[in-house]
Amino acid sequence: EHFDKPALVSAFKKAGVSYQITNADNDAQKQKTQADQCLGNGAKVLIEVMLDAGSASAIEKAAKAKGVPSIDYDRQVPGGVASIYVSFDGGAVGVLQGKGVVAGLKANGKYSQHPVVAELNGGSTDPNSFLFKGGYDSILKPLYKKGTFKHGPDQFVPGWDNQKAGTIFEQMLVRTGNKIDAVAAANDGLANAVVVALKAHGLKPIPLSGQDATPQGVQNIISGWQTMTVWKDTRVLAKAAAKSAIQLLKGQKLTTTGTVKNGSKREPAFIIPPVSITKANWRQLYTGGFLKKSDICNGVYKKYC
Repeated sequence: EHFDKPALVSAFKKAGVSYQITNADNDAQKQKTQADQCLGNGAKVLIEVMLDAGSASAIEKAAKAKGVPSIDYDRQVPGGVASIYVSFDGGAVGVLQGKGVVAGLKANGKYSQHPVVAELNGGSTDPNSFLFKGGYDSILKPLYKKGTFKHGPDQFVPGWDNQKAGTIFEQMLVRTGNKIDAVAAANDGLANAVVVALKAHGLKPIPLSGQDATPQGVQNIISGWQTMTVWKDTRVLAKAAAKSAIQLLKGQKLTTTGTVKNGSKREPAFIIPPVSITKANWRQLYTGGFLKKSDICNGVYKKYC
């Protein structure tokens, strides 16, 4: 609503293409109904954000049966029949998160003290969660293996639910006697659940990753409670998806960066590199117009700006 939609609208207007944008509010059944309505209204191309694999794949197959091509937007649909997958490099997101945790442990002097690193992963039904986890594990697993780091509690958070993340992290603290030295958290919402729990227990900040460059995530970074976030400029994503949709509409060759695996086949893809945001470079989020300075620099956070 805040980032993707305005960028999509602007790209379609510029191309003189009519469009309809619906929001299923995370309800897969509602999304299926919306897709059926779009197809009934004569949609020529479908851009879809997968909510669950079964319904998303059914939407793409129903579209294909009507000769309408689909685009996997941000999430790849396992077993789907989309013409292209447009997203950020999920593995690279995780690598940046893993490197952020390592950098945080080096900066606070805990790196050489066999720190306990916990992992708070996204929802287990979201393929992206596994891409992110695969990325940070590629950095952390060799360090666990060598005994440099201790592999602490490691859990998926059902449906990326921040409240459930808080409960899960509270349980992690109980299990370890509050001995968690860093957390690879898959996004800013999960990271904030960690921050809230640490503050509630009177514990100090620990190295903590995030993702999405949300105002709250950035506030946690500038106030010293979160180490980094991964910025995926959704305006770039929306523009790329709109370009693919227009190319499909006009029967032109798709612009791709290569292909990615989807089951036993390869799916054409346009993959965008993500950016790591820390205390050192967070200002580019508002100088570049992604966030407003007032979104971040308000209330108790003003003094960090």
